[in-house]
Amino acid sequence: MSEVKLVATARSEFGKGAARRLRRAHQIPAVLYGHGTDPLHVALPGHETMLALKHANALFAIELDGEKTLAIAKDVQREPVRNVIEHVDLLIVKKGEKVSVEVHVVVVGEPEPGTIHVFDLQTLTLEAEATNLPQEIEVDVTGVPAGQIIFARDVKLPEGAVLVTDPDAAIISVTAPHASAADIANDAAVAEMSAAQSAESAAEKA
Repeated sequence: MSEVKLVATARSEFGKGAARRLRRAHQIPAVLYGHGTDPLHVALPGHETMLALKHANALFAIELDGEKTLAIAKDVQREPVRNVIEHVDLLIVKKGEKVSVEVHVVVVGEPEPGTIHVFDLQTLTLEAEATNLPQEIEVDVTGVPAGQIIFARDVKLPEGAVLVTDPDAAIISVTAPHASAADIANDAAVAEMSAAQSAESAAEKA
């Protein structure tokens, strides 16, 4: 994904009241930190930031007072009920350096008929170039039989990425679904009712 350009403004007011005023003005409070610099408290444009954060591991080009700083989102705080973004922590990065990020695992394909796949881990930690971070990792389960486990070491990584997650960590398990006790009891009741109806019908015809 290419850089997402956001024009930021410096913040001089802090606290919940100041944050609420920013959000009412359709801005999001954020902090830029890293590379030994003092934290920079900024306000980001609300709508553009919200759209950018829909892309995992997006690379931001933050323009502040005419200077551009590259950064990635390390923490996004959201209001739990309305899912509104309340604050963003941005880590300053440089071209060519590598950083560790969480990358979502996405399953493609269908396992062997009569089986299902179950996630043991939904993300992998990778080390990759800050300016070329993967948004997701695809794992193909086409034709995988029941009982087979896909481990972190089995996943094909994007070029230049290094696995940080334990290579022996289970990512996806393929299993045959088992009927629950309730399902078994329900099937037995249906079979019993059907048998009773058949017997009753046979008696009426006799």
